[in-house]
Amino acid sequence: MPSECLAALATPASRARAPCTSRQVSARLVLLVLLSRLRSIFKSLVGKDVVVELKNDLSICGTLHSVDQYLNIKLTDISVTDLEKYPHMLYVMNCFIRGSVVRYVQLPADEVDTQLLQDATRKEALQQKQ
Repeated sequence: MPSECLAALATPASRARAPCTSRQVSARLVLLVLLSRLRSIFKSLVGKDVVVELKNDLSICGTLHSVDQYLNIKLTDISVTDLEKYPHMLYVMNCFIRGSVVRYVQLPADEVDTQLLQDATRKEALQQKQ
C-alpha cells in the first residue's frame, strides 16, 4: 500500500474541517471586534490600578503595565487581597497573567466611559439582528 494511502487512513475524519456557515463567520467576526474593543479599553487604562480576579479565586491588585492581543495582562506593584490563603505571593512585585485564566477585571469607574460602552453594545446588538 502506498504511503499516501496509509497517511489518509491514519488521519481521523474529525480533523477535516467543514466549511463555515455565514452565521459562524459573523459570530467569529463579532468576537474579533469585541476582543479588539476590550483590548483598546485596557490599553487606555495602562498606568491605572486594577483588580484582576483569576479562575482559581486569587485576586491581584496592581498597576496595569500592558495588555496584548490575547488579553494577557502584565501588572506591576501588585498585592494580593487574601495573603493568608496565598502567602507565597507576599514578595512578588510584578506578574504576567495569561488571558485564559482571568475571570474578572475590575476597572476604575472614573476612568471608563460607560456611555460609550453602552452605545457600542447597542450598535452590536442591532447589527446582529439584521
